[in-house]
Amino acid sequence: MHSQTRSRRALLKDGAALAITIATGLRHRTAHAAEAVPFSSGTEAPTIAVPPKACDCHIHILSTRFPASPHWKGQPVLDSDVAAYRQVQARLGTSRVVVVTPSTYGTDNRATLDGVAQFGPSARAVVVVDLDITEAELRAMAAQGAVGIRVNFGTPQSWGPTTAERLETMARKVAPLGWHVQIYATGDKIVELEPVLNRLPTPLVIDHLARLPPDQGVSHPAYGVVRRLLDGGRTWMKLSGAYLNTASGPPAYADATAVAKSFAAAAPERMVWGSDWPHRGEKHLPDDAQLLDLLAAWIPDDQARARVLVDNPAKLYGFG
Repeated sequence: MHSQTRSRRALLKDGAALAITIATGLRHRTAHAAEAVPFSSGTEAPTIAVPPKACDCHIHILSTRFPASPHWKGQPVLDSDVAAYRQVQARLGTSRVVVVTPSTYGTDNRATLDGVAQFGPSARAVVVVDLDITEAELRAMAAQGAVGIRVNFGTPQSWGPTTAERLETMARKVAPLGWHVQIYATGDKIVELEPVLNRLPTPLVIDHLARLPPDQGVSHPAYGVVRRLLDGGRTWMKLSGAYLNTASGPPAYADATAVAKSFAAAAPERMVWGSDWPHRGEKHLPDDAQLLDLLAAWIPDDQARARVLVDNPAKLYGFG
């Protein structure tokens, strides 16, 4: 009898060990599957509540079906396409998206507009165009979901250096369509551009927390420029790119967080959030859920966060 009891105990012990092994294996496979979400680190969903119709207001779609612009010397085109991003959406819980043409493509907006067509009514486009763009071409892109142009002062463009004159000329071209102008520029450049930015005939969207130097943050002169623009009522800020504006790093991005909190408090009605997926050129891919969770610190109030994720993008990008 004692022998039988010992055998039963051994059997139960072996069964428990097997159950632990299976559970561990399942967890490993689940984590492995989550890690396969393209161009993003981490495995968990965001901890904040993500409301219905939440919008990721800054991603790039690239596809090997569309070759890079001949001028491009950076990272080659990889398939960070709609199918890949849908996996990111599923993890984050967002449903709307704004696709921005990356510098990789110069003024070739085919990948962006093709992506928006695949996403359908839940997507909008911000395109890159040259000075010779015609009104007919702009209206054709508007029919395909384009609502704004991006003018990039931060990375080399196919036409050479981006100038203030180009910015003003392009803004005048798109103003009749009701589009906005989005700029990507360092804090120093924003200071230089202040007079031009004040007189643009379109709404203005500033990328990635205005790229203030992390060691200066709100002490940098560009902070005052941006605050004045926000106070003017026609400027919007993308609460994005924390990993581009940090020396302290993840998970808190304390230096970027100080800047973001100040901007968000100044004009909560004109803040939008973006992941900047697929994080082109980054050696260490950020965790997109972690980037979304930063909003808990940047905008502590749930209703205000919902405004940033849903209502503000609906207004800026024209979601129904």
